Amino acid sequence: MDSNLNIEELAINTVRTLSIDAVQKANSGHPGMPMGAAPMGHVLYAHYMKYNPKNPDWANRDRFILSAGHGCMLQYSLLHLTGFNVTIDDLKNFRQLNSKTAGHPEYGLIDGVDVTTGPLGQGFANGVGFAIAQRHLAARFNRPGFDLFDYKIYAICSDGDMMEGVTSEAASLAGHLELGNLIYLYDDNHISIEGDTDIAFTEDVTKRFEAYNWHVQEISDGNDITAIINAVRNAKAEVHRPSLIKVRTQIAYGSPNKANTSGSHGSPLGADEIKLVKEFFGFDPEKSFFVPAEVDEFYQAAGKKGTEANEKWDELFAQYKVAHPELAEAYEQAFKGELPKDWKKSLPVFAPSKDKMATRQASGKVLNAIAASLPGLIGGSADLAPSTDTNLKEYTSFTPEDRTGRNFHFGIREHAMGSALVGMALTRGVIPFGATFLMFSEYMRPPIRLAAIMKIRPIFVYTHDSIGLGEDGTTHQPVEQLISLRSIPNITLIRPADANETAQAWRVALEHKDGPVALVFTRQGLPVLDQEKYGKAENLEKGAYILSEAEGTAELILIATGSEVALILDAQAKLKEEGIAARVVSMPSWELFEKQDAAYQEKVFPKAIRKRLAVETGSPLGWHKYVTDEGDIIAMHTFGESAPAEELYKVFGFTIDNVVTKAKALLGK
Repeated sequence: MDSNLNIEELAINTVRTLSIDAVQKANSGHPGMPMGAAPMGHVLYAHYMKYNPKNPDWANRDRFILSAGHGCMLQYSLLHLTGFNVTIDDLKNFRQLNSKTAGHPEYGLIDGVDVTTGPLGQGFANGVGFAIAQRHLAARFNRPGFDLFDYKIYAICSDGDMMEGVTSEAASLAGHLELGNLIYLYDDNHISIEGDTDIAFTEDVTKRFEAYNWHVQEISDGNDITAIINAVRNAKAEVHRPSLIKVRTQIAYGSPNKANTSGSHGSPLGADEIKLVKEFFGFDPEKSFFVPAEVDEFYQAAGKKGTEANEKWDELFAQYKVAHPELAEAYEQAFKGELPKDWKKSLPVFAPSKDKMATRQASGKVLNAIAASLPGLIGGSADLAPSTDTNLKEYTSFTPEDRTGRNFHFGIREHAMGSALVGMALTRGVIPFGATFLMFSEYMRPPIRLAAIMKIRPIFVYTHDSIGLGEDGTTHQPVEQLISLRSIPNITLIRPADANETAQAWRVALEHKDGPVALVFTRQGLPVLDQEKYGKAENLEKGAYILSEAEGTAELILIATGSEVALILDAQAKLKEEGIAARVVSMPSWELFEKQDAAYQEKVFPKAIRKRLAVETGSPLGWHKYVTDEGDIIAMHTFGESAPAEELYKVFGFTIDNVVTKAKALLGK
């Protein structure tokens, strides 16, 4: 070992060699980024970040996001070295089946990973949500002498992150909101899969972020530890603007033949090249996964500093409980993921009325009824609060001047909104929701999917859910979106039939665990169903239930969701006039129904009743499971049209007469 290397250089080079050894053993991975970015990761974990390896969920820890998730061996190596529950065997099992060290960092799989990253730009935007949540928690719970929540959000991002569109949306929002708790280090190595980034990316990133109202610093040498330390110190001192530290690095630094090449981005260096790298750094080329004793001691000491900080915070919180017992109790409850006692008593019950009510309108009434009982419920929309009915009327907006605000204005940035909601949902103490039109869920697919992978619960509110929105036409009328969202594992989609089902949909969403919930609401008015006459809306929690039973033995089952439930109720009445007995099933959530036991499923859909007709203003895909081979589906087989909704219902067959005709055809009548 070269005795001239100081401990910090030795520590950084250890991170580099651990990373390339793991990639080589897996014969898969990205060695170049960890080699170039190791000094940045080292500075954060050894000098600045506040974390406790023995308590990875400490509420006031700094958050770290590796937005360049392909370089995850950098993070795994640092987690191992600083004392997290990440063993050397975990590093050796990188990218193997059932390993904690997956090919990109995964939340819940390994201690110390605050968010699942990989799709470029997502981690960057998630951090904005983390920063929003920190500011809101601090405003709600901090009191003079009790700065419970003063943590920061750090990230390492890449050229690829900078190219993705979601980064622009998120950076714009962060600058507008003056999120000075964001400190991002940009690994500016000029290499992507196709080669030098100059072939596609020549903008001035510094000027771009300055225009976004970010504090920007540049470091010309990614190995200049002192410069990185000073830059992070400057960033911490900037409290009003988010910070970007642009660090010019060399991908695969230390590799004689593969540094500064795209070949080192996503492929192992090879055994011969690794030996040359180790010789360059003064390591024994014949040793793998080697950690010098002094490096182990150095990083373990860094981790212990966080343990001590956590202990001091615990003492502060104990004092806080004495000084502010109600606030302390509220936070402890929220941290555990528990809802306030008796909050459900605030859920409204809607009386039957001749006046119709859109489920988006009912949702707005529910939100405002429960807001006082659920102080952790915060959210907003992508510039559509009046249209989605998601404004909390008794509360202010979250702004740079008012961090207590519970209404969020994400702007016309659906992609960033979805990603920010993920960061917010990963912050214990807040329950976030975000709203837009169902059609624009398409802009949010990456964060929806990542939320589902992580099994976390942001609430996605989608309105204007069908051709029922009318004149806006094909561009705004969803067709394939319902089945597209339903196809995502771990997501729960609920499309309520009326105001009372809407209230219950919110109840289920708020109590739900292990995945995101999509609440889908109408623009057009719907009748409020009489719960004394029909099945109780509380049954929504079962996913499907018998809303109206046939008189006598049912010959067929009519099934619908959302706005089409009222239609099949009317069709049931007309069929009855013709002597045909039909059962009506409201099926607001396939996912909730699939969780019911076989006995309940048989009760709703008896195998003996094979004639079934499903009605939904969306794609027919997926309905075949419920209608059986003797059933039929009234659905959308094309895009919609621009016309008043009532005309569109006639054109596409969503009428009482068509439902009756199809039902009779199934029965051979």
